[in-house]
Amino acid sequence: MISKEDLKKITPWLWEIPRSFRADMRVPARIYTSEKMLGDIFRDKSLEQLVNTTTLPGIVKYAIGMPDIHEGYGPPIGGVGGIKLSEGVISPGFVGFDENCGCRLLLSEYSSKEIKPFLEKLADEIQREVPSGLGRGRQIKLSIEQINRILEGGVPYLVEKGYGQKEDIENCEHKGRMEEADASCVSHKAKMRGRDQVGTLGSGNHFIEIQKVDEIFDQETAQIFGLFESQIVIFIHTGSRGLGHQNCTDYLRLIIPIYSKYGIKLPDKELACVPFNSPEGQRFFRAMSAACNYAWANRHMIMCYVRKAWKKVIGSDAKLRLLYDVAHNIAKIEEHEIDGKKTKLIVHRKGATRAFPPGHPEIPQRYQKTGQPVLIPGSMGTSSYVCVGTEKSKEAFYTVNHGAGRTMSRRQAVRTISGAEVIEKLKKKGILVKCWSMRGIAEEAPLAYKDIDDVIEVVHNAGLAKKVAKLTPLAVIKGE
Repeated sequence: MISKEDLKKITPWLWEIPRSFRADMRVPARIYTSEKMLGDIFRDKSLEQLVNTTTLPGIVKYAIGMPDIHEGYGPPIGGVGGIKLSEGVISPGFVGFDENCGCRLLLSEYSSKEIKPFLEKLADEIQREVPSGLGRGRQIKLSIEQINRILEGGVPYLVEKGYGQKEDIENCEHKGRMEEADASCVSHKAKMRGRDQVGTLGSGNHFIEIQKVDEIFDQETAQIFGLFESQIVIFIHTGSRGLGHQNCTDYLRLIIPIYSKYGIKLPDKELACVPFNSPEGQRFFRAMSAACNYAWANRHMIMCYVRKAWKKVIGSDAKLRLLYDVAHNIAKIEEHEIDGKKTKLIVHRKGATRAFPPGHPEIPQRYQKTGQPVLIPGSMGTSSYVCVGTEKSKEAFYTVNHGAGRTMSRRQAVRTISGAEVIEKLKKKGILVKCWSMRGIAEEAPLAYKDIDDVIEVVHNAGLAKKVAKLTPLAVIKGE
């Protein structure tokens, strides 16, 4: 067991478990958190999982835990690792089952006062347009050939087909397409699961929220982003649905029995990995890239259906502009400075999102002076935040957390509070909830998560990203 005495305090926002803690550690483990939040971290095995992650071959600098860190499969959720491309490994469990879960934010030109009379009708229309729930799909099933094109073409393929505009490609991480994607590396079973799920919300913590800009912290950046106080925005949070989950499962089944043949020794088989340049490593990377393209396409089509609902309720001239789309569960080839040298890494971000600084070549021209927009969702009925990438985040491979982070399992949440109680509490705050399942609402109750405001204070003060605006929900459309 790891205790507070095993942690070295570097700053009020950063703690370290030194390499000397355990003989098999290749690098130290670092955790971004506050004294106030440390208690939540010791509730589960997330720190032990982070220490286990330091044993991965090729890992450099340190394994990093974000402020929303909590127990996951293998590495913790909220875990980050930079692994040398030339001699390192790739790990399905260090990407996560919901490959490229992520967020996108749509901006309106309207204030909350102007939209208030239409709010319930708008929430109902969005719920009608976007199927949600475990296994829930659209009525039309795409052919395997169409799925293959989405897997390899991502967002640019959909825009070419007339869905959205070219600007939507620019305002999407990696322009909504990983070039390494190869549909032939994704199983038929995974493709079948994805045939009716492009443009669907899914279950768990996924949501669409109609929000208002409640507070602006950085007026100059907000202006460039196109944010203003009381503005209505729409936040979309979902991923690759059943296709991504099946893809991760397929490759864990492939890699767990064989990783030892590469001489890899691990403290937990859930960390299963293979050399990045091995046949299995390359195959997984191409399959994961394809699943990521599917997730970007899924969020893109949800956006198109939300825009359709918006125009129907608000009027034909009403527009929603995409601020940005960011990915969470992903492994990407990036160049970072290691021991004074530019080094190619395969950066694993599990329940964590990139936060590139001003001037970074991979962010749109529009955001070159400010840095990348960073979207951090709260739990149901709590605030979400728009932040911006900073140069200081270099010490964390330009990464920030992906949300608040659970403190309670879904089963425990259901035992603690009912869906009806959650709806009543949110109603008292003036928040509408649209969800087909009372159990789904209870599982995602705000009390099951860390306080998002506490998490953001760590992010801001540690310099992982800088606060730009606080968003508060007016209506929540939930996955079951």
